[in-house]
Amino acid sequence: MAGPRTRKPRVVKEMPSVALDRTEFERRFRLRHHDPLFDGVDEQLEAVIDTAWRSYSEHHKAARTRKAGPEFADPDYDLSLDWLAARDAIFAAETQHRDAALPARILVVNGSARTNQSCPGESSKSWRLAKLAQAALEADGAIVDFLDLSVLTSEYGRVIYPCKSCVSTAMPLCHWPCSCYPNHGLGQTQDWMNELYPRWVAAHGVLIVTPVNWYHVPSVLKLMIDRLVCADGGNPDPTRTHGKNAAEAKAIELEGWDYPKHLAGRGFAVVVHGDVAGTGDVKNALCDWLEWMGLIRAGQAAAVDRYIGYYEPYATSHDALDRDEAVQTETHNAALALLERVRQIRLGRYERPDAGLEAPRKK
Repeated sequence: MAGPRTRKPRVVKEMPSVALDRTEFERRFRLRHHDPLFDGVDEQLEAVIDTAWRSYSEHHKAARTRKAGPEFADPDYDLSLDWLAARDAIFAAETQHRDAALPARILVVNGSARTNQSCPGESSKSWRLAKLAQAALEADGAIVDFLDLSVLTSEYGRVIYPCKSCVSTAMPLCHWPCSCYPNHGLGQTQDWMNELYPRWVAAHGVLIVTPVNWYHVPSVLKLMIDRLVCADGGNPDPTRTHGKNAAEAKAIELEGWDYPKHLAGRGFAVVVHGDVAGTGDVKNALCDWLEWMGLIRAGQAAAVDRYIGYYEPYATSHDALDRDEAVQTETHNAALALLERVRQIRLGRYERPDAGLEAPRKK
């Protein structure tokens, strides 16, 4: 058998600088304060701009740090307090997840961006179906953590930043949890994922309800999906790569990396709906993604793709949902199938048929 590859890693850097000068930085900063209400505080805003420019130009990614300490490979490395807080929250969630005395916990995800709290002016069908699933689960004794991704479009300061694809440079460069954000110098703060990682970890099962947007999942859901890449092989010790040192990360991966699956063993179900095309492809993509991460499908009833109001007007789509008692029942059944799978897993009555097999290719 071939041993680990030890060749010297190559880091390719061909893309141009995107650094801003002070004038452009200030122009962009002021655009975020274009409301006339800010006209009366221009002097104070100037002082904030001066400080923000220093933070940007001096590359203040992590606002506050401490020495990593003996539990990490490099105890003297300065670790972000933001990252440490997210990691500690994951540890607490893992303890909760393992507590057999607690009821089953299901993360129900509304993957639609549509909400009556912003421009669409109306609730989404995904939200209604997700709430139906929540009611079914709670009636059967589960605790439901309802995750409404539509708040990304309607709540002030609620944001999930895009994945930077560190994993494609080398898996160890992708930290668990993600350390790319916050980046205070770039103004990339209040990243919601540091709160969402523990919610995924605490869950025994995950149910995703989503519409089809242009043959894909909505962007609010895709943001979260991409940022969960660190749960599939991510490096729990950023000091091994001294932050984002690409050459070090490549060297570690070439020495041999085990690609730990941090969310493996949880159950899942998906409900995908559309009005014209794409439901099957989106359902299959979601199931493939979740199974790749080591989650366990809750049977055939837990993977639903249906059309609601096929080729009917958007204006009456909620009426179409009201009439479609079958899809409501299918959503109800998907939720209960997931809960049953979770109970089987927690009681040790379910074992993956491939659990004892050694994968010839990690990743």
